[in-house]
Amino acid sequence: MSELSAAKQVEEAEFGDYFALLKPRVMSLVVFTAAVGLLVAPVPVHPLIAMASILFIAIGGGASGALNMWWDSDIDLVMKRTRNRPIPSGRVSANDAKLLGLWLSGASVAMLGLTANWLAAGLLAFTIFFYVVIYSMWLKRSTPQNIVIGGAAGAFPPMIGWAVATGGISIESIMMFALTFMWTPPHFWALALFMNDDYTKAGVPMLPVTHGTRETRKQILIYTLLLSPVGMILAFSQIGGPVFFMMTLALNAMFITGAWRLYRRTEGMAKADAFQAERKFFRLSLLYLFAHFGGLLIEAGLRWAGLGLAGWPHLV
Repeated sequence: MSELSAAKQVEEAEFGDYFALLKPRVMSLVVFTAAVGLLVAPVPVHPLIAMASILFIAIGGGASGALNMWWDSDIDLVMKRTRNRPIPSGRVSANDAKLLGLWLSGASVAMLGLTANWLAAGLLAFTIFFYVVIYSMWLKRSTPQNIVIGGAAGAFPPMIGWAVATGGISIESIMMFALTFMWTPPHFWALALFMNDDYTKAGVPMLPVTHGTRETRKQILIYTLLLSPVGMILAFSQIGGPVFFMMTLALNAMFITGAWRLYRRTEGMAKADAFQAERKFFRLSLLYLFAHFGGLLIEAGLRWAGLGLAGWPHLV
């Protein structure tokens, strides 16, 4: 590409192109879980500090997205799902994305430290590092266990929110981390199933590429079963309660049933039907996580209103 054409494309880039670098859909999950971690904590936070902290956590999450897009721009160009992203489409240069990501990373960590506390800022910095260096640069292209280990990056936001409020780490924040961490493999493996052709073309060793779709569906079922007790433990923590308990029972029943049906489907199923089944489970996984964190918010609201069940056992 000539310097003239590159300059022309950068000049034509719009605000929306740079915003797309921040992966706003992923950022929404970061914002929501971080906000829940902050709001369910037993320590009240001034509204201005809370809003500013969530903003800086969101910016840090967006910075991770920009750096991920910079590093993965070569495989994004190959994959149908990602080839219209700002860098492979030519609307934003890879160097501009890298600079934006680095600048936002530093700014978000520094501002969170000044606004809230340096433990929260340190956790945010480690989250960015883990997602960009450990997951994107190392694990993603080297092992089918990439999303199992790399999923930790997406599990830190509720811990960061909790640290903003309390200045520390507790069993409750660790359990919120565990819920998201254990949820990540079945969620992303479902995506990898119906995007298997893309990952194969790009040479990314996602589990369906290296071990086949049946083994992937088996692992989805295993991790779904391993995930289910986490919500049960949270229900009997200081941030749980009977409403959350009933919600996690219903959600786990739906999720396990969905994973079982996905596992049991025949290998000869038409590709279009398989795509729909895998996409349906992927969407169910999104509901599963958002509803769990929503349940924690409901319990916090009930406690704040003095309507919490006083006799509910808190075992952890």
